[in-house]
Amino acid sequence: MAASPVQRALLHGAAKPVVWLLALLPVAWLVHGVLTDNLGANPAEALIRSTGDWALRSLCVVLAVTPLRQLTGWHALARFRRLLGLFAFFYAALHVLSYVWLDMGWEFRALVSDIVQRPFILVGALAALALLLLAATSPMALVRALGGKRWQRLHLGIHLAAWLALLHFFWMRAAKNDLMEVGIYAAIIALLQSWRLVRQLRAHRS
Repeated sequence: MAASPVQRALLHGAAKPVVWLLALLPVAWLVHGVLTDNLGANPAEALIRSTGDWALRSLCVVLAVTPLRQLTGWHALARFRRLLGLFAFFYAALHVLSYVWLDMGWEFRALVSDIVQRPFILVGALAALALLLLAATSPMALVRALGGKRWQRLHLGIHLAAWLALLHFFWMRAAKNDLMEVGIYAAIIALLQSWRLVRQLRAHRS
């Protein structure tokens, strides 16, 4: 059976560079905003908020890869999942760096106090640590060392990271009574997780 045009495009050698460029567009936009002084009245808050938003969006994209692959038959999507996961960590790392630098001013005692006193910061830190663990175990040498099945079980942690990131986002927006975006992300993550759960139940029954 001949591969579909989309499948052939996904397998093309230029596909990954295109994904790289698309994934880097948000950070390019933020750098442009900094250089042109176009991030609003509070550039520090804009950087912290935008990098966090893109980390959550990237997690949604990662979670969507498997359902989209199963739904469409575009199996070549699987070759992008690890790369997209690394970009989710990249934006989460930028979010943490922006917070530690621009909000905390590298005052680590104040940082620890903030984590202890504000639950949404603690949950965000846990999500970032989960993504750090996944990123650190992404090289092929570690995949081989851990074994395929063990590595796959470990990388199911992406689902935990997504829910922690969503909870972090919810608590942050709840303080401002602004929950519309939270509801959108919650619906997306719940839908993607439900797809996975239904597939697993069907596989178990058969």
